[in-house]
Amino acid sequence: MEISGKKAMIVGGASGMAKASAEQLKAKGASIAILDLPTSAGAEVAKDLGGTFHELDVLDTDGTEQSLQDAFEALGGLHIAVNTAGGGIGKRTLTKEGPHPLDEFRRVIDLNLIASFNLNRLQANYMSRNEPEDEERGVIINTASIAAFEGQIGQVAYAAAKSGIVGMTFTMARDLGSLGIRVTAIAPSLFSTGITQGIPDEFATMLTKDAAFPKRMGRPEEYGRLAVAIVENPMLNAGTIRLDGGQRFAPK
Repeated sequence: MEISGKKAMIVGGASGMAKASAEQLKAKGASIAILDLPTSAGAEVAKDLGGTFHELDVLDTDGTEQSLQDAFEALGGLHIAVNTAGGGIGKRTLTKEGPHPLDEFRRVIDLNLIASFNLNRLQANYMSRNEPEDEERGVIINTASIAAFEGQIGQVAYAAAKSGIVGMTFTMARDLGSLGIRVTAIAPSLFSTGITQGIPDEFATMLTKDAAFPKRMGRPEEYGRLAVAIVENPMLNAGTIRLDGGQRFAPK
């Protein structure tokens, strides 16, 4: 898909990998809507990009629908969606204190998997209204994690949630293929975003020592470059792309 002139919705766009994606899509000529928590720097980021900001808590399903509608109307359409909202906890299936609390497991599933599907079903509906360009109407990019493939001890909820994103990618792409809408997922390793941004160099080196190359945390702009490549290449569809420098998580 040619990016120039297209409308892009960036969920989690106030910081990190999503912000980098928004910046690179804007540089290619896309119009940008940033959706993020009201406490985020989303309004400032949107202003810098000449776009609009829309408050969004992905755990609020009704609020999500309204925020996406507002973003769609502000953009005047939707062709590209990049979704990065999510998070996890560190808790084993069973500890000396007892079994993993079910409500905490459920919340991680809601935050990562259910929220992503909710975003996707609404975004696909907007994209389906586009006039096709070379038979293509839209591109959805979700964010998984290499924890989906080799989750560490204590990541049982997070790994399950991210595995769900990997699992729904192929089927959703099949669901939407007749409409000319592509669906992909990016599975990053450790990236220098959020809480990992302040990790001391020696600790970061230890965490990434098992990577093939480069032996460092990923940079947000590297996620953004892949997001742009996915949008521009119509044969990238229905798969999850690892963005990890050859890293495989150790058990802990």
